[in-house]
Amino acid sequence: LKNRVTAKSRVFVYYAGHGAPNPATGEGFLVPFDGDPSYTAETAFPLKRLYDSLGELPARSVLVAIDSCFSGRGGRSLLAKGARPLVSVKSPPISSANTVVMTGTGGDQISTSHPDEEHGLMTYFLLKGLHGAADADKDGKVTTKELFSFLAPEVERTARRQNVEQTPSLSPALDRIGERGEESWIRLR
Repeated sequence: LKNRVTAKSRVFVYYAGHGAPNPATGEGFLVPFDGDPSYTAETAFPLKRLYDSLGELPARSVLVAIDSCFSGRGGRSLLAKGARPLVSVKSPPISSANTVVMTGTGGDQISTSHPDEEHGLMTYFLLKGLHGAADADKDGKVTTKELFSFLAPEVERTARRQNVEQTPSLSPALDRIGERGEESWIRLR
């Protein structure tokens, strides 16, 4: 990726799957299908490393969408055998001014699935929002602000119907995105 990205590039990174906290440090990890939450340092990918790597790209904008949870309390989160769930997971700082991170949950929440589909709630409404933008007369573009403003209340409402609190997050916050939210968009055509 670093050999292809230019100052005009818009980078979109999407991950849906399991996350796990490191029980000793609280650091969040992306866990591949064959990863072991008991050995996150050896078998999983640290969020901090992902954010740092993306922050080094000379891209115009970077949008990271993660449909996973890191609470260790079930759902799309894994926990080392015998470990107790964490209440709070450390969110790594975003090291670049051109990067926006959208997640399906808060750090202490579980990520749930759509009751009728085989997607996590964030993924379902992310796809629905992108599909709606493709159908709209917007030249196939949707901004980060528009996408998050659509999916966040839908995820919260649908999770509540399942008796779960799930609040998508955006970093920086929606009201602080400024130009990044307008600059970072996804072209669908």
